[in-house]
Amino acid sequence: MSHDVDIEAWLSAEGFDLPEARARARESLEAVGLTRPGKTRMSAAKEERARTLLDEQLYRHCATPACVAAAARSGRIPVRTAQRTACASCGGSDNRRAEEALVAACARSGIRRLTIVGGSPSVREELRDALSDRLELRLVDGTERRTLAQARLDLEWADLVLLWGGSELDHRVSTLYTGAPAAFRRKLVHTSKRGIAALLEAAVVHLSRNG
Repeated sequence: MSHDVDIEAWLSAEGFDLPEARARARESLEAVGLTRPGKTRMSAAKEERARTLLDEQLYRHCATPACVAAAARSGRIPVRTAQRTACASCGGSDNRRAEEALVAACARSGIRRLTIVGGSPSVREELRDALSDRLELRLVDGTERRTLAQARLDLEWADLVLLWGGSELDHRVSTLYTGAPAAFRRKLVHTSKRGIAALLEAAVVHLSRNG
């Protein structure tokens, strides 16, 4: 028994939900013969081939500036989507969007080495998974004993240091960094906001002001 799908509905469900994006996606499908002008339905057997083709050629992005910029750098044709979950950059996640914004801000400012002090073990692992392939990371447990010499080495090594006061960060650890000489303070960002997105957004704001 053969099955087919409505092309317009299928494209909308795939994130090509705006008229311009849907038209561009349809052009790509027609160019390789997966459909033809005027045809309204497509065999369900072609769905996977169509999905692969569109992923290779087109970059769906939401309206967030960081995601627009990521689309422009992608090497694919940018197409706007109204579905945040369909965005190839952030996937609708505030954390992922903040990660992309931080990476872009670091690239503009010449930042390569990032130290983050604080955060739970699971959050530090999430940050490592998200950022370690694009930035050199040093993630410091804010609850363990640390010496002034160790903190100084962190400050000397890093291009940017994030003190996460809204997380698991003891005062005796944070003061090792906040009490550093003035020469190091320009690379120090101290925020009491909770959540990964808020932490990384504070870093982006700092770089925009000082980069």
